[in-house]
Amino acid sequence: MINALSVDLEESFQVSGFEKCILQRDWSALPSRIASNTERVLKLLERTNTRATFFIVGWIAEHHPQVVRWIAEAGHEVACHSYWHRLVYTMTPEEFRQDTIQARAAIESAAGTTVVGYRAPSYSIVRRNQWALDILLELGFGYDSSIFPVDHDRYGWRGMSRFAGPVRQSTTDTLWEFPPSTFPVLDRAVPVAGGGYLRMLPYHYSKWALDHINQQEGRAGCIYFHPWELDPQQPRMPSSRASWWRHSWGISGMERKVQRLLEDFQFAPLGQVLRSLDAPGGKQSAHPRVAELR
Repeated sequence: MINALSVDLEESFQVSGFEKCILQRDWSALPSRIASNTERVLKLLERTNTRATFFIVGWIAEHHPQVVRWIAEAGHEVACHSYWHRLVYTMTPEEFRQDTIQARAAIESAAGTTVVGYRAPSYSIVRRNQWALDILLELGFGYDSSIFPVDHDRYGWRGMSRFAGPVRQSTTDTLWEFPPSTFPVLDRAVPVAGGGYLRMLPYHYSKWALDHINQQEGRAGCIYFHPWELDPQQPRMPSSRASWWRHSWGISGMERKVQRLLEDFQFAPLGQVLRSLDAPGGKQSAHPRVAELR
């Protein structure tokens, strides 16, 4: 079973948990670690012969286009992670539309390739702002990976599908949703998608749950992490103690955990995994723009 691997490409100071203490207008004045952290991730992926989808913040693409070129030249898929890393449910539909257009233009310019995938900052497409899915469909995106079917204080849309499938359709196009992985417990879905869950919990939990998804449920998982999660030397942010704890716990061992995951399972970019649904026995045909990805 081939699972989907994704990297949310953002600076540590762009994390949603720091948005009240670090303003967007100050980003350019802060020391950047995105180049060194991306190199670290690319070397890890090369060592394990793995390709991934990089969901890239548009601001990063505009200010560090060479980083995006490294990713594309290494054969990874590039996708959109907004421009300003704003929570989608704090935006109006028109603000979301313009942010997404600006981000995709910056990413495509830097990468020299087409962007068909989107992931909201902090998985912030939820029930109350599901209009964002309609906008993504209108803008021609082929897939989204923003809906976490869990209960959480910042995100979550309980009851949504745990696996990839169509989420919006027009007369000509389909928007697919590829949610981050969860494990079923009674009537709830428990996160097992990487990121903080991989960083803060024992590795064997993630391995056991992904084994269950692949072997018992026969489905592909969707795992993510951030480059800053592999950076124990990053500077401490001027945040609350609770925010910093959530951000930094387990960073020292995260690279080792990610490498073990890449050695224990097979991974590919989200677009490639979605294209596999076109194969005989697949569930449905993916969006035509997803099928164009190589």
